Amino acid sequence: MTYPHPILAREGWPFIAASVLLSVILWALAGFWWSLPLWLLTIFVVQFFRDPARPIPREPLAVLSPADGRIVAIAQAFDPYAQREALKISVFMNVFNVHSNRAPVDGHLRDVQYFPGKFLNADLDKASEQNERNALVIDCEGRVVTAVQVAGLIARRILCYVKSGETLRRGQRFGFIRFGSRVDVYLPLDAQSRVSIGDKVYASSTVLADFAA
Repeated sequence: MTYPHPILAREGWPFIAASVLLSVILWALAGFWWSLPLWLLTIFVVQFFRDPARPIPREPLAVLSPADGRIVAIAQAFDPYAQREALKISVFMNVFNVHSNRAPVDGHLRDVQYFPGKFLNADLDKASEQNERNALVIDCEGRVVTAVQVAGLIARRILCYVKSGETLRRGQRFGFIRFGSRVDVYLPLDAQSRVSIGDKVYASSTVLADFAA
């Protein structure tokens, strides 16, 4: 599904409306200074649910970041969703990052797998195996890319809007995770990483890696 990027994610509209309404009511009943904490909360909620449009690189072998955040892992690992050895790159999202998730490549969505689990700190490696998560296995012209939405310590809601059998376009908005989380990307072993541990990345506009030619 396409998304028109209305600046503020639709997932946040009820939260933003409720926060503004409560702030206005408390201001009217008790004055501005009593309502100030609620207005500060409103500012936080608005920044959390921002969802800006992003430029999408068109390099044919590029794999794009599916999320905003910081690179916390780059290593060879077993991909349990596609049953293969892979290059794993993990992006950690804190509460100040944009939490809209976007497709890293063009391709056919071969499988979508949801797993209930714990809510450990998403910055920890074991969160990839123990936390609630949702995996998308994408076939990109014979190359398999797996993108895994992982819930975090505060994140308690993974949203995914695509189904097995659909076709994805790079940069397409496919989901959202509320309040801090992680996205793991599993790539073919011969893919070449273009990021390093600690790098800041941006959904759709940062190239994580290149497929082998």
